[in-house]
Amino acid sequence: MSARSNSAPRLAFVAASTPVARAARVALEKRYGGVTTAQADIIVALGGDGLMLHTLHRNIRRRTPIFGMNLGTVGFLLNQYRAGGLLARLKAARQVTLVPLRMLATTTRGKRHEVIAINEVSLLRSSRQTARIAVSVDGHMRLPDLHCDGALVATPAGSTAYNLSAHGPILPLGAGLLALTPINAFRPRRWRGALLPHHSKVEFIVLDPRKRPVAAAADSVEIADVVKVTVTEANDIPLTLLFDPEHDLEERILKEQFAP
Repeated sequence: MSARSNSAPRLAFVAASTPVARAARVALEKRYGGVTTAQADIIVALGGDGLMLHTLHRNIRRRTPIFGMNLGTVGFLLNQYRAGGLLARLKAARQVTLVPLRMLATTTRGKRHEVIAINEVSLLRSSRQTARIAVSVDGHMRLPDLHCDGALVATPAGSTAYNLSAHGPILPLGAGLLALTPINAFRPRRWRGALLPHHSKVEFIVLDPRKRPVAAAADSVEIADVVKVTVTEANDIPLTLLFDPEHDLEERILKEQFAP
C-alpha cells in the first residue's frame, strides 16, 4: 500500500465482480492506498451503472461522496476509467446531489415495507391479466381506474432508465420534477403520464389484488402482492456523486433528449 499524504482524501475502492474491475481495484489500491468504506472520505466505484446503484444503496446512510469509473457497459452514472491522475480528478470533480424516493408498500397480508429508490419506484402486474390501479396525487384522486401493465414514478436521474423505455419524459436534474409514467396503459387510452412537483405524494391503490396481483419494486428490491404503495421524495437522504467536468451528469441527461 502506498503512503498517503496528509492532504489526500482517504479512498475506498469497490469493484464489480468482473475480472477487469477486480484487477483495476487491486492496481488502484496499490497506487493510491485504500481504506474501508466506513473510513473513506470518497468511495471510488469500479464497474457499471448496476455497481454504482449497489454502492449508493449500501452506503446510503453514510452520505460519502462516490466517484464512479466505468468498467461496465452503459456507465451513465460513471466517469471514464483512467488509472492516472485520480487525486487531481477528485479535487476538480463537480458534485451532483441526487434525492431518492421513499416507497411505503403494504401487502395483502398487511405487512408494511419501506424501501429507498434512486432511479424509480415501479408497480408491475404479476399475472397474465392487466392490473387495475387507482392513482392519487397529494390526496386528490387523479385516475380512479388505470388499466395497465404497471406504472412508475421516476427521479430525474432515473428518468433516462426504465422510465425512458416506457416512453416517459427525460427530466433535467434541476427541474424539480418527478415523472409519473404508465406501463402499457390500456385505459384511459390517451393517458401518457404526468409531470409532478418533486414534493408530490403519489399513492397507488391496487383495485383487485387477489385476481390481478401486483408487485412493487424500488430499484432492484421487489415486494410481492401489494395493495397500496405510497411514493414520496426522501429529501432527508441526499446522495452525492462526483463527476469530471467534461462528464457532468446534468449535461448527459440534457444530451439524451437529442439522442438519435
